[in-house]
Parts: sequence; structure tokens; C-alpha cells
Amino acid sequence: MNRPKTIDNDVALTDAIDRLHSTAHSHHRIIVVEIMGHRAGWRALGAGIAGGTDVILIPEIPNNVEAVAQAIKERKRKDNPFSILAVAEGALSRQEFAAQQASTARKKNRKAKEIPAEPELVNAERTLRLAHQLELLTGLEARPTILGHLQRGGTPSAADRLLATRLGTAAANLIHARRYGFMIAARGESSVPVALEEVAGQVKTIPPDHPWVDSARGVGTSFGD
Repeated sequence: MNRPKTIDNDVALTDAIDRLHSTAHSHHRIIVVEIMGHRAGWRALGAGIAGGTDVILIPEIPNNVEAVAQAIKERKRKDNPFSILAVAEGALSRQEFAAQQASTARKKNRKAKEIPAEPELVNAERTLRLAHQLELLTGLEARPTILGHLQRGGTPSAADRLLATRLGTAAANLIHARRYGFMIAARGESSVPVALEEVAGQVKTIPPDHPWVDSARGVGTSFGD
């Protein structure tokens, strides 16, 4: 099961968003920042909160582009003629989400080989389309920024190095004890073994009522829903 990213681990993303604030503000632009996260939006949510973005779009909460545009226009009405969006690459509109659910249901009722491949927008195309739609709906210039695999690079923080040492030594101890078929999970200050069959193929997604989501809504962040 994928462990949710903490805000501390998204220093590079937060720094990138911080750098975009001055451009967005000075040129009165909408900046759409695409962040990794095809099936889960932990990175977009954490970096969006830490970076103070105005809109966060994640796969777990289907969005409506009109609602996003309305949030941006409301900021403009309050003399904030710019907005920054943190968008997970797998974020879907309500229409796309409904189509995805219908496709999944069809696949369950028929053999996969009998179902023709359905064309889908790739991540960058979806982000470009969103930026174009927001320009039309708000009258503001919108610029997409695709961070891509830059998010994987950078110098590890002290927290990263400490975590790697904790997990690495715990894994080595398991091997020494001839205990195989486990992953190491960080739980509080402990490192515990978890059987692979319990986590293989699973993705930990964000619950709609997660405290991070509540906190973001509490400071006025829109999720486009």
C-alpha cells in the first residue's frame, strides 16, 4: 500500500509553487501546475496546501471546470486577479469520472479482449485543455506548467535520510533473520514488517473527509466540486 507523502517530503514541489507566485501575481495569470499522481493525489494535496495554491484538483474528488472558473472569478472580484492551481496528473472532471466508471463496469461484464481500446487524453493534454478552458471562462491568461519527473530529483532532506536509514536497517535485520516476503512500514517512530500479500496491488487514496482536505477547505481552497 502506497504510503501517503508528507508535506516535508514535497519541498521541491512547494519551492516550485513558491517561485510561480511572483509571475502569477505580476502578470495577472492563472498558472496550472501539473503534479505527479495518476491514481492518488497525495503529492498535489500536500504541495498545494504548503504552497498556498488557490485550487487543488485530485483524482479522488471529480471536478467541474465551471466551479473552478467561478472560484477564480471570485478571487478576481476580491482584487486577486491571479490564481495558482495544483493539479494531480490523474485529476478527472465529473464527465471523465463517470465515463471511467462506466468503462470499468463494462469490462467487468465482458472479457477484456472483447473490449476495444478507448482513446484517453494523456496527462499533459488534459492539463493543456484545462488551461484553455479556464482562459475562455475567466478572461485571464492561463499558463500550464508540467513539472514532470523534476519532482523525483533533488537533494534528500534530513527527514528523508533518517527515514531511509530506519527502513534500510529494519530490512537488513529481516534478511539476517531469514524472514522474506515483507515490506517495511514506518509507523510513528517504529519500523514494522508488513506481509507483501497485504499491500501488493493496492493504492492508498485520499478519503474525501481527510483532515488535509478539511484544512484546505478551511483556508478557502477550492477543489472544483
